[in-house]
Amino acid sequence: MRAIVTVIGKDQVGIIATVCNVLSKHNVNVLDISQTILQEYFTMIMLVDASDANIPFALLSECLKKEGETLGVDIRAQREDIFNAMHRI
Repeated sequence: MRAIVTVIGKDQVGIIATVCNVLSKHNVNVLDISQTILQEYFTMIMLVDASDANIPFALLSECLKKEGETLGVDIRAQREDIFNAMHRI
């Protein structure tokens, strides 16, 4: 199952490392990543493969959200099919 992970917040050292560490810890592979800094704000979108994740997707999403709260950024994870359905015109 593929998923979209988004990160938005004030730029700081360690955001990408933190997100990638959580994903790696739970056996989630990063397929594609795009990140940029808009003035002082960090934005990132990742396409990940959670097919072999060692925890349920809902728990993975919660782990990412909690790490985001620790960093002071918003991290969200959505299944790709739900993300696509929400953004279809």
